[in-house]
Amino acid sequence: MTLAAVGAYLSYVAGGLALLIAALAIYSAITPYHEVRLIRAGNEAAACCFGGTAIGLAIVVYTVAANSVSWIDMVVWSALALVFQLLAFLLVSMVLPGFRHGIEAGRTSYGIALGAFSIAVGLLNAGSLTT
Repeated sequence: MTLAAVGAYLSYVAGGLALLIAALAIYSAITPYHEVRLIRAGNEAAACCFGGTAIGLAIVVYTVAANSVSWIDMVVWSALALVFQLLAFLLVSMVLPGFRHGIEAGRTSYGIALGAFSIAVGLLNAGSLTT
């Protein structure tokens, strides 16, 4: 292990975390409810929804980091893939009637559905990024 390798590792970890946090912030901004506030209040639907989204996003960033040729390559491909992850939310919210009310009311089935779909899209996204 060299000092350069440690530096590269740290830059990829920092970049990956920054991308994940930015994507979750954007996700929170486009959703019609406040996930963190709902989670703090004990809303399990919001926790399932937000947790699944975080996992789906992390899968994408992981795959990009593992297969990128440079730090910039990782950032560019992650940003593109994260857009598709955010579109997963928009798709589910259009398919499930009363989605906002369901999450705010704590309907866990809505949270699990979005969380699972976010993970599924993350896996498909990750597979597409390795070609």
